[in-house]
Amino acid sequence: MGIGTADMARPETRLRQEAAAGEPTGWSEVAAWRHTTRARLLEQRTQMAAKERDARSARIAGALDRAIGRIAGRVVGVYWPIKGEPNLYPWIRKLAEKGVSFALPVVIRKGWPLEFRRWAPGDALERGFWNIPVPANGPAVLPDVLVAPLVGFDAERFRLGYGGGFYDRTIAAAANQPQLIGVGFERCRLPTIYPQPHDIRMDAIVTDA
Repeated sequence: MGIGTADMARPETRLRQEAAAGEPTGWSEVAAWRHTTRARLLEQRTQMAAKERDARSARIAGALDRAIGRIAGRVVGVYWPIKGEPNLYPWIRKLAEKGVSFALPVVIRKGWPLEFRRWAPGDALERGFWNIPVPANGPAVLPDVLVAPLVGFDAERFRLGYGGGFYDRTIAAAANQPQLIGVGFERCRLPTIYPQPHDIRMDAIVTDA
C-alpha cells in the first residue's frame, strides 16, 4: 500500500506543534534524533531473515506497478540493494524483458548530485563509492521515474535516508522533476522525520503493507 496525496499539515507547523510537546526542535537536535533513529531502523532491517525480506520485497514490487502507472517509454532510476534494502531485481528483470529502460545511480563525489547511468540486468558492473556496484559503461541519463530506497518515512511522504543528502541534491538539481517513489518496509514508518527545508517530499511511498 502506498501513501498517496492527502490533506497534510505543513512540515513547519507540525514541527512547531511537536516542539511544544518536548520533541527535537533545532537542526542539531533533529540531526541527533535522525542519527539514533537511522541506526535503530538499519539494525532492525539487517536482522530480517532473507526469506522474509524476499517476500516483503515481492509485495513492494507488486505495488510499484500501480504507484508508477504508465511506464512504457520512460527511464526508471532504481538502486542496487545494500544493508537489507528491498530487493527489486526480479521486478526490474521482468520489466526489462518487456523493453522498459532502467538506470542506476553513481556517486561522482561527496556533496554532488548522483549521476544515473543506463543499465539493464546482465550489463557489466564495477565497484563504485562504498563498493556499491555501478554500471561500467552505461551513458548518463535523466530518469523520468526515480525509485528511491529509504531507511524511514512518515505520513507526509518525507523520506529518511542515510544522511548523505545524495537524493535530495539530485532531485533539487534535476532539470525536469522526475516522479518520486520512495520504497521501504512498513516497519520503518515513523510519526515524523522532522522535515527540514532541504528534505523533498516523495510523490508516493510504497511499502510491503
